[in-house]
Amino acid sequence: MTAIRDTLPTDPDTVTKETVVDFIFDLFRLSGDKEYLGEAVRQGEHAIQSAILADQLEGRDSLTAAALLHDVGHYLHSYAKDCALTGVDSRHEVVGSDFLARFFPPEVSEPVRLHVDAKRYLCAEDPDYFAGLSPASVRSLQLQGGPFDDAGMADFRKSLYYEDAVILRRCDDGAKTPDMPLPDVEAFRPILERLVLR
Repeated sequence: MTAIRDTLPTDPDTVTKETVVDFIFDLFRLSGDKEYLGEAVRQGEHAIQSAILADQLEGRDSLTAAALLHDVGHYLHSYAKDCALTGVDSRHEVVGSDFLARFFPPEVSEPVRLHVDAKRYLCAEDPDYFAGLSPASVRSLQLQGGPFDDAGMADFRKSLYYEDAVILRRCDDGAKTPDMPLPDVEAFRPILERLVLR
């Protein structure tokens, strides 16, 4: 099977601070209209809805950017796009955050790194949270290790960015509304350009 990374127009390892924003928007153009893991929205729609929710909740550029980019690892990992159906966890949160950390401050990359752990945390902390997950999110939770035990919850709370990760997770979960009118992803370009490390 062809790995997702093999279909990219540019090798991610060659991206620079000067080209990263254009590269990100190229990813959205390439993959934004693709199915989002069995959900009722496309990948790009999900990202934009997440960013809008984060902006409405917090109004912080860093969290809005993290919400927009939280699934960028799905565009960059080296597995086939249907790897989850074969029982493979692509670790998209690590792939995405490692890429983003090259160009953006930890206020952007770390909530991305932690957003899967935030789901595991919320499932352990709040039984009603698990009941509200979409079927696709329940399936991925199994691959990602299931709800945290007490030690996992305590470790998660040690992160400086765990609260932002929980907010990001809530935005992620709420960003699955089909046929919602949305701005073009380019509307977020000024935010990303302000945040790129110089």
